[in-house]
Amino acid sequence: MSFEAVEGEMDAAVGRRVFPGAVLLVRESARVFYHRAFGYRSVEPEVTPMAEDTIFDVSSLTKPFATSVAMMFMVKEGKVRLDDRVTRFFHNFGVHGKTHVSFRHLLTHSAGLAAWRPYYKEILQIERRGRINFLGSPGAKAHVYQQLQRERLEGEPGRQTQYSDLGFMLLGALIEEVSGLSLDRFCHERIFRSLGLRATGFVDLSLLRARRVQPVTEMIAPTERCPWRKKVLCGEVHDDNAYAMGGVAGHAGLFASAKDLDTILCRLKECYRGTNSMIPQRIMQEFWTRDESVPESTWCLGWDTPTAVHSSAGTRFSPHSVGHLGFTGASVWLDLERDLHVILLSNRVHPDRDNELIRAFRPYIHDLIVEALQ
Repeated sequence: MSFEAVEGEMDAAVGRRVFPGAVLLVRESARVFYHRAFGYRSVEPEVTPMAEDTIFDVSSLTKPFATSVAMMFMVKEGKVRLDDRVTRFFHNFGVHGKTHVSFRHLLTHSAGLAAWRPYYKEILQIERRGRINFLGSPGAKAHVYQQLQRERLEGEPGRQTQYSDLGFMLLGALIEEVSGLSLDRFCHERIFRSLGLRATGFVDLSLLRARRVQPVTEMIAPTERCPWRKKVLCGEVHDDNAYAMGGVAGHAGLFASAKDLDTILCRLKECYRGTNSMIPQRIMQEFWTRDESVPESTWCLGWDTPTAVHSSAGTRFSPHSVGHLGFTGASVWLDLERDLHVILLSNRVHPDRDNELIRAFRPYIHDLIVEALQ
């Protein structure tokens, strides 16, 4: 078994500027076969090397690793049923024909909601009109939650998939409403701390302001040179809407290392097999089973599965796999048949988001990894 070809392609990807740098972790069953850093943690404002313990803004990996796991706890404790209508908890949500939207629809991206809305622009306008320090405040998050309830559907619930940040923003609101805790505190207390994770969590901007502390940016991979924040982002969430909401949201905001994501995956796999009781096996298996009720959907509950062609998982992961991508350059794929998972964390948006080379690279490197293990 040799990872020489994988290493060569990872180094070449840095040279081709697929990303400035990356951390790759490969586990099969109980053994980590490979864990290595490549390239650079930052190229602006200075060049620094990538390290295996670098912490990344994992963007939409927030959906499976934070929000979806939190929803598993909600279901486990009987506080929420997957087929409950959203209006059970958010009475104003039913306007504009949204009465029949359920939490299952939100988790499978089949609610019919829009993919994205520029809420951050509304919040910036409100601040510029005189509400000082509104951006990133609890009031701004409450404003977004109100706007979410007023949204119109773009499709009929349960009929087709439309990947939607909005649905997961609502799920974040639900977790806060039901638990009485902020999403970051719930995830820290119920998930991250219980697993002994020290490099995973949200960066709450309101707490940073109140306590006048800063994240340890030497440990964090920077992301974009943001055109409206006028700086290279490091230690604050890249996603515009999540930043406007204070850094903590159901769709984005999580920071994590490859090792910590590996720890979460291992625990979830134990729950899936019924060897750990953190999440009951029946719930874990339901969340990791493709929803066949939506025509042509690849989605499970908060997790994706490989498409028949052009999957980011490549061609060698079995159909019985789950995974997710993150806009900043993060991805996770887990093959449940051979108990193999690959975590690839990169900062491909540093210093500029207009870099799509990772789309072709992901399936290629996944195929090489599976070949190296054979």
